[in-house]
Amino acid sequence: MGDAEGIAAGVVRSLRDGRFAEVEALFAAPLRAVASAGTVRVAWTDEIARRGPVTSVGDPAAEPLGTDLTRVSVPVGCERGALTVVMSVDAAGLLNGLRLAPGGTAAPWNPPPYADPSAFEEREVTVGSGPLAVPGTLTLPRTNGPRPGVVLLSGGGPFDRDATSGPNKPLKDLAWGLATSGVTVLRFDKATHAHPAEVAADPGFTMADEYVPHAVAAVRLLRGEPGVDAARVFVLGHSMGGKAAPRVAAAEPSVAGLVIMAGDAQPMHEAAVRVTRYLASLNPGPDADVAVAAIVRQAARVADPGLSPATPAADLPFGLPAPYWLDMRAYDPVATAVAVGKPMLILQGGRDYQVTVEDDLSRWQAGLDGRPDVTVRVHAADDHLFFPGTGPSTPAGYDRPQHVDPAVLDDIAAWLNA
Repeated sequence: MGDAEGIAAGVVRSLRDGRFAEVEALFAAPLRAVASAGTVRVAWTDEIARRGPVTSVGDPAAEPLGTDLTRVSVPVGCERGALTVVMSVDAAGLLNGLRLAPGGTAAPWNPPPYADPSAFEEREVTVGSGPLAVPGTLTLPRTNGPRPGVVLLSGGGPFDRDATSGPNKPLKDLAWGLATSGVTVLRFDKATHAHPAEVAADPGFTMADEYVPHAVAAVRLLRGEPGVDAARVFVLGHSMGGKAAPRVAAAEPSVAGLVIMAGDAQPMHEAAVRVTRYLASLNPGPDADVAVAAIVRQAARVADPGLSPATPAADLPFGLPAPYWLDMRAYDPVATAVAVGKPMLILQGGRDYQVTVEDDLSRWQAGLDGRPDVTVRVHAADDHLFFPGTGPSTPAGYDRPQHVDPAVLDDIAAWLNA
């Protein structure tokens, strides 16, 4: 058994035995940004509650994901069904991705009903240059131009160009749906997905580094594409991608406007406390109390005026280094959006970890309400803006096959084509 398979087998044993802190200790920085022992505990216990206790653990199956990563799948049998633990393991033996696929294997992605594959074609491209260049996909309508174009930015974490989560590919839903409506779309793998080892080796890597250079390169590539109206190239960001979108517009003045989907406006360290408390409430117990206490303590270090580049990463949320938090603390997405003065469509789901959306939406509205070029839409039943009526918002919930809400897709298509 190779190193990656051995590590994956050990992770499954830790999950089976409830040793979630051991799993978190193997997280690489990109995964620490979006998950913790507490979130893993919630996802695992949710699956076991539905499928019953573990009865068997199968042999790991590995496949390469480029030069830096190996995907390892471990089948797990339970009393009332099966699941597969799927991990991305880097050369250092750290986890860059971890998910639970239902039914033993992940269900295949199928096109949403609003997408017509005959209405467009796709072409592979390279976004950016140098060692952190990433692969991407252009989705091109089979209609005459000039057409609007949009660059898609996924949320926090080492996502691929489709924002794949279990059987779901919400950015691919958007790309195919928008192209069916006559919009050219460019989406790309994040550097944290394509080059995890290089990113992990750079302690000064920030959210700006994660999003801005590639997004700017994507905007410029799209503006030069035949059939695209260079004056109508937009940036659409979901979750942390929405938080980063104003920063992209500040760096690239040619951006025609912004679509913010469930965009973070609350400071990230405060949101981390909010979400951890909610997840802990789903499965209360000593482990949950420890997780909440730890994130509260770490968030306080971020807010401390004495935070410096020398502050140990172990003392900060998700194990991310101090330069990351100093950059985040200095960035106000709403103030940046006001300063760039671009037209905006702000979309918010009503279900976001079962807490009020006002922590984020009220901040966008406080800075931007009253501007005639800003449109706000709230889809009250949507879970973190992507999926309608999915039930409790937990990490395990994203393993159910579903598509981006067609009402959300319609809002975006109409605004981009206006």
